[in-house]
Amino acid sequence: MKVGRVFSHILINDIREVVMKKRLAGLVLILLLMFPFSVYSGAPLETVKGQINRVLDILRDPALKGEAQKKIKKEKIVAVADEMFDFTELSKRSLGQSWNKMTPEQQGEFMNLYKSLLKSVYADKITSYTEEKIIFKRENTLSEKTAEVETTILTKTSEVPINYRVIEKEGQWKVYDVVVEGVSLISNYRSQFREILAKQTPEALLEILRKKVGKGQTH
Repeated sequence: MKVGRVFSHILINDIREVVMKKRLAGLVLILLLMFPFSVYSGAPLETVKGQINRVLDILRDPALKGEAQKKIKKEKIVAVADEMFDFTELSKRSLGQSWNKMTPEQQGEFMNLYKSLLKSVYADKITSYTEEKIIFKRENTLSEKTAEVETTILTKTSEVPINYRVIEKEGQWKVYDVVVEGVSLISNYRSQFREILAKQTPEALLEILRKKVGKGQTH
């Protein structure tokens, strides 16, 4: 009887342990379902910070100072921008519904022209950097695959909030929008593109971009 009781006691404890493990596993599963984005915590902010710091290193490089090195400096910044931005996502979101009104050939040309334009504008603007301090504040989850990284540029007279919206694709976070003082890059361009396409054809928009890109390349 004593052996039977001991065996029963062990069996009951084993059953309780199994039940507890199942309950714990269930609780962990519920927590994962409730907070599915915690796996990526820190990755968007660290990615943006890393890319921006690479640009700052280029801007601060003594070997790239002076007018003679301006072209090389811009080329290096453009190379970082190539890795930093998701130009396909930028193109689609900037055109909105108009993206699907273009042929695949027009979409490809638009993306290449828009990419050239944005890289040139970004490089030109960033080279005017004059030792302002950048504060990397926090990241906010927007969806399972998107997040927003908040930063602030401290100038001598003001604070300029700049938020980077990033998207995760194949394990990499890339910027698909930049919000400067509450103004979204893609929303701004979308309004301009919508206004053009309301009166003109996609081919007309491409021609406008061809001229803009061509003009920029002559400087």
